[in-house]
Amino acid sequence: MNKEDLNNMKTSLILNFIILLFTVFASVVMFTGYRFMHGYEIILESTRLGMLKFFTIQSNLLAGISSLLFAINEIQVLKGTKEDISFRNYVLKLMATSAVGLTFFVVFTYLGPIAKGGISALLMNSNLFFHLIIPGLSILNFIIFEKTDKLKYKHTFFGIIPTLIYGIYYMSNIIIHAENGKVSPIYDWYWFVQQGIWSTVIVVPVIFLISYLIGLFIWKCNKYHAKK
Repeated sequence: MNKEDLNNMKTSLILNFIILLFTVFASVVMFTGYRFMHGYEIILESTRLGMLKFFTIQSNLLAGISSLLFAINEIQVLKGTKEDISFRNYVLKLMATSAVGLTFFVVFTYLGPIAKGGISALLMNSNLFFHLIIPGLSILNFIIFEKTDKLKYKHTFFGIIPTLIYGIYYMSNIIIHAENGKVSPIYDWYWFVQQGIWSTVIVVPVIFLISYLIGLFIWKCNKYHAKK
């Protein structure tokens, strides 16, 4: 391992621990309902296990878990007990980074403009970490400091797996609670089908396409830095 790769791994290790700590902190804050910021009404938050219904939480928890596993692997490499980061850890990182990338994109391009209070209301308390800080650090870390040539184009499709799993849950919940083609915002908390359940034929393909393109972009950026 040359000096640059060694420095990149050490930086990645630090960032992975920061991401993990932020994930734990933000999860505890939302779980308990603690508020350290005020000024807007609560949007896209829930306490206790109810918080797990949000893709935001699931994607960030995946980012935290992948950072923990990656950090353990990095420590092993730095200590000399393993030769390299495992392929499985890179795949999991790609999946997690793509997932929080989708969270970031949806918040700033869709939810922010339509939410009461705008973007600022979506960056309060735990959501400051879940919507901005953790996604930002995760993307930065994977693109710049965790560059690899192990991931090929075919592996970019792994990036849509979290979206696929959550999509099945979200759409099932919508269909179950639909009445006369309409769904209450209580069950459609991301307001995807407030124009009518017919809009799923547009929303679903668009979300999956965006999810894939984000994963593809992240992979391309990683590959670009790996070549440098």
